[in-house]
Amino acid sequence: MKEAIQFGAGNIGRGFIGGLLSKSGYHVIFADVNKDIINKINEDKEYVINVMDVECTKEKVTNISGVFSTDDLILDKINNAEIITTAVGPLVLPKIAGTIAKGIKRRKESGVEKNLNIIACENAVNASTQLKNEVVKYLNEEEVEYLEKYIGFPNCSVDRIVPPVKSENILDVVVESFHEWNVEEDAFKGEIPKIEGMNLVGNLTAYIERKLFTLNTGHAITAYFGYLKGYRTIDESINDEKIYNFVRNAMIESGKALIAKYNFDEEKHMKYIDKIITRFRNPYLKDDVARVGREPLRKLNENDRLIKPLITARSYNINTENLLLGVGAAMNYKNDEDEQSVKLQSLIKSKGVKGSLSEVAKLPEDSEILSKIEYYYNEVRSLIGN
Repeated sequence: MKEAIQFGAGNIGRGFIGGLLSKSGYHVIFADVNKDIINKINEDKEYVINVMDVECTKEKVTNISGVFSTDDLILDKINNAEIITTAVGPLVLPKIAGTIAKGIKRRKESGVEKNLNIIACENAVNASTQLKNEVVKYLNEEEVEYLEKYIGFPNCSVDRIVPPVKSENILDVVVESFHEWNVEEDAFKGEIPKIEGMNLVGNLTAYIERKLFTLNTGHAITAYFGYLKGYRTIDESINDEKIYNFVRNAMIESGKALIAKYNFDEEKHMKYIDKIITRFRNPYLKDDVARVGREPLRKLNENDRLIKPLITARSYNINTENLLLGVGAAMNYKNDEDEQSVKLQSLIKSKGVKGSLSEVAKLPEDSEILSKIEYYYNEVRSLIGN
């Protein structure tokens, strides 16, 4: 049987990518540092994906096994794998790069001349390229030549809400019915694997930014507004009329930027926005605002969901008041259990709103944007009615 390795046996790994690989006829090897999860995978050899929507269904995932990602056994698995996927979080990619590099060295030493494609399924732009750049740091010149010949790193865009709902069985997951996985066709090496639910696309950047500027932007802003108003979940937050209006208007602003940049059909894009808001309203997901809002420093990066749509929209002279308000809300995110939130608040205390955001988002300190964000930082609570 064909073998696939899924780095990351968390909710996304099991509830999205791992499930699709299994459905497509692969034996899926989950690699993770979580001993309880890996031991349970090897014990049960199956789990259930609960698709929660108006109609709830169950999907059984079989043909699976687990391996500790720190164990040398993973190198043998990489030697035989036809495809590797990741869902570990963008910040963890550098930590698994060394292991993947060792596996590639092993393939070269073993004389493996089959192609291997590695797809980083992360909430980050060009995550596979980022992973490749980390992997090559561990390789010598000959090994890099081998990589360039046989190993592909196609970038992708992934979209499925998989909240951390606790189940009786720790392997079972809850997901929404919607899912989208777009992968850049030209970046594959050798024959492209046939995977159910994987869409091959030409201009991936357009799809990545469509998702980043719409789902990710709207999701994050909903979380930050909701947190400020004391809501616990995304569906509670978006059902607040003021939050709904601000979020939808922010998504329309970022949508106008996408339409200007990529010539998207305006009517179709407005329907896409409303479809996403319907997903936010799903009462079965119980998606925690702290989960969606976590790691605010990463989300305030110049290439991420809050700043990039704002800068892009302004470059086309599009009104951005709602996007600016969303950034103001993000700057107000104070969660002592979130390391990046603590760091952000410490930065604001020492450098002020403008100074800290200038550092995090790499914006000039005299930028008009920073002055507007500082204004909204101070006014957001009264504007959203808290």
